[in-house]
Amino acid sequence: MVADLIEEAVVQLLRDAVTALPPDVVDALRRAEARETSEVARSQLRIILDNIDAAGRLAVPICQDTGVHVFYVTGPVDASVEESIRSGVARATEEIPLRPNAVHPLTRENPGTNVAVGLPHIIYYPTDEDFLEITVLPKGAGSENMTALAMLAPADGIDGVKRFVLDTVVKAGGRPCPPTIVGVGIGGTSDLAVSMAKEALLRPLDLPNADPGLAALEEQLAEALNLTGIGPMGLGGDTTVLGVRISTAYCHTASLPVAVNLQCWAARRATARIYPDGRVRFGRSPFDP
Repeated sequence: MVADLIEEAVVQLLRDAVTALPPDVVDALRRAEARETSEVARSQLRIILDNIDAAGRLAVPICQDTGVHVFYVTGPVDASVEESIRSGVARATEEIPLRPNAVHPLTRENPGTNVAVGLPHIIYYPTDEDFLEITVLPKGAGSENMTALAMLAPADGIDGVKRFVLDTVVKAGGRPCPPTIVGVGIGGTSDLAVSMAKEALLRPLDLPNADPGLAALEEQLAEALNLTGIGPMGLGGDTTVLGVRISTAYCHTASLPVAVNLQCWAARRATARIYPDGRVRFGRSPFDP
């Protein structure tokens, strides 16, 4: 893959992600506004939708917190891919512009580019396909700070999982800028559960879980969470979450890891598929046909 082509694609990916939400998210927000029974909640959803429209019209970021950038890369991978992604993030930070959010965890030193040790975070899935697919998931601090992990006892079972997800969202309240999308990782190891919870957020809201049992659990959790009354921006109402996305992995017989990763209403994501002949196809998730 040509390094310049990858870098250019990353700049466009970030521009697409931060200035325009995926259609499935916008549709979910519009449906939420139409069915809301709280006047305050409807007004908040209307403000959110007006903000989305303005951002698209003016080609500016939807939110001032343009997040830190998590990339999922599938395909033939070599060292030049990471270098090109990092260069693209630095360019996008200046050109779009993106807020420089990346700081040293202790000194809080800010390089001003969103590029430093460990950021952007790049997760690789090497394959022998002849194309390279890059998906970006910008994560703002308000939602990311509400991430939670529980190492449940196997005896806690599915009821324990439900309680933990519910407790996590209730404890978060209005801080993650609801209505949120709730990513849940169940199984694996502690770190895998957290990773699955975040990656689950890539699945569009209009794409059901391929596992019928998990699809039913997602619906049950979404219904229960919307009965909490937290509502848009934590001001009350019927819409606390836009959806729940669950991923699972097998785990140790003595373990039941569960992780929750929230995404705010500004559920930003974008995907590019880069072909050897120089073609680049842009979409809004790795699930796009």
